[in-house]
Amino acid sequence: MSSTAPPPDTAAFCADLVRSHDFPRYAATLFAPAAERRALLALYAFNVEIVRVRDQVSQPLPGEIRFQWWTDLFSGLVHGSAEGNPVAAELLRAIRDFDLPVEPLSLLVDEHQFDLYNDPMPTMTALEGYLAATSSALFALAALIMGVSSDEAEHLARHAGLAQGITQVIANLPRDSSHRQLFLPQQFLTSHGCGMEGVFAGKATPDLHAVLDQLIGEARQHLATALSLLAHVPLSARAAFLPLSQVRADLDRLSRPGRNPFAPQPVSRLRTLWTLWRASRSREFTK
Repeated sequence: MSSTAPPPDTAAFCADLVRSHDFPRYAATLFAPAAERRALLALYAFNVEIVRVRDQVSQPLPGEIRFQWWTDLFSGLVHGSAEGNPVAAELLRAIRDFDLPVEPLSLLVDEHQFDLYNDPMPTMTALEGYLAATSSALFALAALIMGVSSDEAEHLARHAGLAQGITQVIANLPRDSSHRQLFLPQQFLTSHGCGMEGVFAGKATPDLHAVLDQLIGEARQHLATALSLLAHVPLSARAAFLPLSQVRADLDRLSRPGRNPFAPQPVSRLRTLWTLWRASRSREFTK
């Protein structure tokens, strides 16, 4: 009788990983057909793996090594060991089944190298470049999985990713500042007279609120553009952009008067599901 363990259920592994660490994207996949949902979960699980690296290492070098493994995978240098990684196995399947380009995936890994160091984000242009290669790339790849590869979808993905990414920068301020990591553009801090040390100390000053208000304004502009472009995307592909409804809800929450930007405000899974379900039935996603 063989004692060999059965192969892991790689699809279930990815679903559990995304459900645990990126519930809004997990919930959005519930509105996609089964084959596309499996590929979306592989894509989002890969993103979870990359984003979590900075929390799993205490020095940059081990993080660089982990990132290099993924870079080698996309360049074809990793073979047998990929089969033992359920996320890699599922992602390679999605790449094959949906003819996904590997360059954006490799660029996403490269851009997240910034996460391993405590260098401040210098300008808004630099932040937009970082988010375009990470958040926007995920929207663009999700659109490809859902069958859309037009220039309009690329344009929509860029604005969707910038809206989502800027919102996450604001929402993640409590965690990032406690790690002395700053994704708020230094350019904005300087223009409002807000010092980095004050941010790291958790001081909710009027200057910091001015910085956050400016970022919220930027995010709202990108969100408005993305939602206006959504009408040009086929109905069958709009599930890829359902997370925009959560972005809108998050911006409303983050812009409430008197909110302490250093107080974590987790959103319940039930509320997230309700937000996405309601959006799935709205004119933006059904007309």
